[in-house]
Amino acid sequence: MPETSNLVAFGFVALGMVLTPGPNMVYLVSRSICQGRRAGLISLAGVALGFVVYMLCAALGITALLVAVPFAYDALRFGGAAYLLYLAWQAVRPGGHSPFQVRALPADSPRKLFGMGFVTNLFNPKIAVMYLSLLPQFITPAAGHGSVLAQSLVLGSLQIAISVAVNSVIAIMAGSIATFLAGRPFWLVVQRWLMGTVLAGLAWRMATEARR
Repeated sequence: MPETSNLVAFGFVALGMVLTPGPNMVYLVSRSICQGRRAGLISLAGVALGFVVYMLCAALGITALLVAVPFAYDALRFGGAAYLLYLAWQAVRPGGHSPFQVRALPADSPRKLFGMGFVTNLFNPKIAVMYLSLLPQFITPAAGHGSVLAQSLVLGSLQIAISVAVNSVIAIMAGSIATFLAGRPFWLVVQRWLMGTVLAGLAWRMATEARR
């Protein structure tokens, strides 16, 4: 089991990541606004399955990598920090858009909604960074092979629980949030800069923090 301090710290990191705009948020918000809350929640079910696939693959891969290649940790850490800085720039750059800006989309069947949610998450680079670069920082490799695997699964399960809970609220409230922001351009800018700041902060933390 991960240390309690690692669980709490990773929980805050997972919360910060799920609150930053990315492919999953854009898809869920778009579907909820255009097709209703039910469509958003069905799409979220597909996203959740994608999280499970990532967790299982990453847990096995991270276990083997951190035990066999000590320097792999730093390579993952700096690569992840660079990508988070890129996401931060995308959030605040001139001409950037908020995920809550309304987009017109055709209605999809429940099966397609679920499938698109799964595929969107599976090809989401932000989630790959979460599992390959962020999660290893909260694992203690010295505890042994079996413990590393167990820590990965526990931390991954925590991330899934937080992401599903937050995204459920976002899917249910997407229409209300979009309506609020549509008439308040200033708050659209604030939302983008807030998310960019969170991402940059996570990148700085990742790049400067030594191995746990």
